[in-house]
Amino acid sequence: QVQLVESGGGLVQAGGSLRLSCAASRSMFTMGWYRQAPEKQRELVASISTGGTTDYADSVKGRFTISRDNAKNTVYLQMNSLEPDDTAVYYCKGTYGPWNYWGQGTQVTVSS
Repeated sequence: QVQLVESGGGLVQAGGSLRLSCAASRSMFTMGWYRQAPEKQRELVASISTGGTTDYADSVKGRFTISRDNAKNTVYLQMNSLEPDDTAVYYCKGTYGPWNYWGQGTQVTVSS
């Protein structure tokens, strides 16, 4: 059974930083971070291919950085200059062939 395990969420003041990690139990092709705020749809935050090509939501460009360690099957999300609107549950997603795998989510709360 493939598992993705996230860590690193928490409570931080506006302007602060957090680093999320997601460890997969096997190698993945594209990996990404999504988030879902209360009463909103889940949205893509950032993604990264096996070769390191990245994509970001406009709302986080210049503030968030996604990276991965293929040897560890791990993807990271460095979040700087956090804003209250970044408050959400953050989910890790991994893609292997036609299959998508999700982590259980980690809460990020940014206080004003």
